[in-house]
Amino acid sequence: MKKPELLVTPTCVADIDRLSKAGADAFLVGEEHFGLRLAGEFKREDVQEAIKLAHERNKKIYVAMNALFHNDRVEDLADYVTFLNKAGADAIVFGDPAVLMTVKEVAPDMRLHWNTETTGTNWYTCNYWGRKGAKRAVLAREINLDAVLETKEHAEIEIEVQIHGMTCMFQSKRMLIGNYYRYQGKDLKVERQGKDESLYLYDPERDNRYPIFEDENGTHIMSPNDICMIDELDELLDAEIDSFKIDGILKSPEYLEKVVSLYRKAIDAYAEDPDQYDEMKDDLYAEIEGIQPKNRRLDTGFFFKETVY
Repeated sequence: MKKPELLVTPTCVADIDRLSKAGADAFLVGEEHFGLRLAGEFKREDVQEAIKLAHERNKKIYVAMNALFHNDRVEDLADYVTFLNKAGADAIVFGDPAVLMTVKEVAPDMRLHWNTETTGTNWYTCNYWGRKGAKRAVLAREINLDAVLETKEHAEIEIEVQIHGMTCMFQSKRMLIGNYYRYQGKDLKVERQGKDESLYLYDPERDNRYPIFEDENGTHIMSPNDICMIDELDELLDAEIDSFKIDGILKSPEYLEKVVSLYRKAIDAYAEDPDQYDEMKDDLYAEIEGIQPKNRRLDTGFFFKETVY
């Protein structure tokens, strides 16, 4: 069986070592000027250090350039792509064709992963971007397991699927919360905050809390629950999905380390003997359930249901 890459978004450079030891194969990093909803802010010097540390451990570093670029930011792309190429990044994650065109101009050998988070819903679209130069497509979180498996069956490029963590439900380029407080005459700076200080939208009917934060890309509202597929990996592994992503946004390094180690154990057990995985998967799920942050339940996202909002 071909094992999937275990990809995680670290919170800082120091996470690279501990998450590598826990079993991660690759890391997605970046800064909010170019990337969306990353677990931590990695400035250029941080990216360089992350690449150095990862490559020493035979791991990979992918850099997020999946923001929505207006005209005023397009002029920043070539310099950043050139920097990433010289620094030795293993791939650039993009959604905007402006990034693809820039890479072809200034770093034509750079590997590209296509990721818009919402429109990777069929294998035709994945193959379209593959023929444009992408080596991987990141599937939308809102499609079910059957669609994931069908896409992988027909895909001409690698397929990445998120198997753990929160997902984005809404983004606006406007600073909605900050503008609201200014309208109220209150001086409150709204920004990405730690998990114990985050702002929430509260739905009393369902007792759901939706984390919300703002950065220079606007306002982001996240899912109330975390995806957890650790006890449902069978079909994804059998289909040989190329990359499993654990999203670390608004999670602590300690939480990420434990979750990565449990998924590594699950993947290795299934590769050795599927029956062994079947015997341990409930215990693995229980371990994750035991470290879940307060008010964040686990679910299987849209893997086993149609897209309903």
